[in-house]
Formats: sequence, structure tokens, C-alpha cells
Amino acid sequence: MRIELERRASASSLFALVSPILALVLTLLAGAIMFLMLGKDPGHALYSFFIEPLLEVWSLHELAIKAAPLILIAVGLSVCYRSNNWNIGAEGQFTMGAICGSMLPILVPQWQSPLVLPLMLVMGAIGGALFAGIPALLKTRFNTNEILVSLMLVYIAQLFLDWLVRGPWRDPKGFNFPQSVSFSADAVLPELLESGRAHWAIVFALVAAVAVWFMMRYMLKGFQVTVLGSSERAGRFAGFSSRRMVWFSLMLSGACAGLAGISEVSGSIGHLQPSISPGYGFTAIIVAFLGRLNPLGIIASGFVLALTYLGGEAAQLSIGVSDKVTRVFQGLLLFFVLSCDTLILYRIRLIFSDGRASAEARSPHA
Repeated sequence: MRIELERRASASSLFALVSPILALVLTLLAGAIMFLMLGKDPGHALYSFFIEPLLEVWSLHELAIKAAPLILIAVGLSVCYRSNNWNIGAEGQFTMGAICGSMLPILVPQWQSPLVLPLMLVMGAIGGALFAGIPALLKTRFNTNEILVSLMLVYIAQLFLDWLVRGPWRDPKGFNFPQSVSFSADAVLPELLESGRAHWAIVFALVAAVAVWFMMRYMLKGFQVTVLGSSERAGRFAGFSSRRMVWFSLMLSGACAGLAGISEVSGSIGHLQPSISPGYGFTAIIVAFLGRLNPLGIIASGFVLALTYLGGEAAQLSIGVSDKVTRVFQGLLLFFVLSCDTLILYRIRLIFSDGRASAEARSPHA
């Protein structure tokens, strides 16, 4: 006996619409059960996780700081996934963007100019795009799997960053700590408001989301993404190049991740150090799918996933749980999002050895 998924002729539009909400509800229920098994009050734990971080102005600023890279990376990934190119290595592109964008304030710290910050942002985006170009080149040239290549490159980027801040880029006046020199005032993203630390990265993320939404809805390139993602053969008949789409989608997502990387370092950290991300590049995959690969939906899902980071920190202090609970919530959310989508779009069929499907699976109500 084996199990097969048979695509439904027509999926309910209502269920497709409420699928992310259903996934969130199921995640909360699973989280409540998890806290109960840990011996914690589920109501108090969920309150600490999802409500308490929204009650203070400073925590809203922190929410914006954590949502910015998630939205920016996920917007780029949505183009990849809708074109059927699977970039899993945004974390590495995030890191390389931070490294490339930090070259100016680290290697030429004496240069003080209003041009420093814009050049840093451009260099960060280019660095992320070029790093994403590696799996694009290998896929179009040697037909390699972009999933494996982009994922393995994450560890190369992280080890390269670790080598830099412990070696040639280490601050000689930093008391032997593994970090670079602190950025000058001209190399730091300014804060949006005086009431907190939120900086211009959230503006970059929102602008990118609206721009990509406009491209996907009203421009020829967006139509090419949709057609080639749905059927590469149909795209070829229309004269669209799948090879060019591989390059375009991967490098666009890499540029978004690279811009997120240098924005995070310049806006929130102020120098390079061995760890600059709590896993934004991987969490952004959940953000993209929870937002239905729609840039406007990604804005909302980005804030939801950012809340798990902030809530995890609050829960550690208020109820004394491990920081790994944040990862559990994020994993549960991805699991339920994919599960709900699968059950909405597909029908499960049980195929026995003689080739006959079970009567239940064949029935129209199965």
C-alpha cells in the first residue's frame, strides 16, 4: 500500500483564504499543549508570548526592528518560489550583504561623508545578489539543485564572517573581542522616531513589498514569473526564458537579503560580529508561505513571526522557558501552514498493491 496526493479539480476559495488563520489557531493550540506539558500555565504563557510585547512603546520599536529583515527577505523569496526556483540560502546572502556593505566603514573608517551610508546599502544589496548568483550559475550551467547549493553556501558565508571578525577585520582596540571597529555616525542608519530604536530598515521593507507587489500585478516581468512558475513549457511557448528567470529571481532575492543584512548591521548592531542574525533567512521562508507568497500578505506575516522572537525573549524572563521555544513555535507554524495548504489543494488516496484505491479515498466526499 502507498499514499498518493491527487490534486483537487477545484479547491474551496474560502478555505484557501482562511488557511493562514487556521494555521495560526492550530499553532496556538499546539503551543498551549506544549506549555501544559512543561508545567506552565498555558494562558499566562501565551499572554507573555503574544500580548505582553505589544504593551510598551519600546517593544513596538523592537518589533519593527525584527520584522524589517523578515519582510525584506521574504519579499525576495516570494518571487523565487512563485517562479519555481527554491532559494533556501537567504541566511547566507544576508550575511554576505552585511560583509560587503561593511567594507567602507571598516576598511576606510576615516572617510566621513553623506555618501557612505547609501554606498553601504548598495554594496550590501550587490553582495547578496552576487552570492545568490552562485546557485543560479550552477543551476543554469550544470543543472545542479539550487536548494542544496544555496543551503550549503549559508555555512560558507557564516564561517567567512567568523574568520573576518576574528582575523583581519578584528578591532585592534577591542580588547581581543571578535568584532570589527564600530561604525561611524555617517555609517549608521538613523532612527525613525525619538521614542525608540526602530530605524529606516522597516521603511525599506515596506517599500520593497509594495514595489514587488506592483511588479507581480501590473508588469510583464511579474507575468513571466507567474507563467514560468506554473508551467515552464507554457512559458517557453510564450517566448519566456527559464534560464533568465533563474538568474532574475535568485539575484533579486539575494539583493533583498543582502540589503536586509547591511541594514541590520548598520541599524541595530553598529559593527560586525560572529553572529548577526538569529536565523532571519530561514524564518523568512515561513513568512513567505504564511503570507501566501503575496508581498502585501508578507507584511502582516512578517510582524507575526517577529512577534515570536520578541515574545520568546519576554517568555524567558516571565515564565522561565528556554529560548528554543521560539524555534518550536516557528516550526509549528510552518508545519501547519504547509499541512493546511496540502489538505486544501490535494486529496489523499490510498493505493493498494493491486492498483485499486480504497473506496473511501475514491468517494467524492473523501
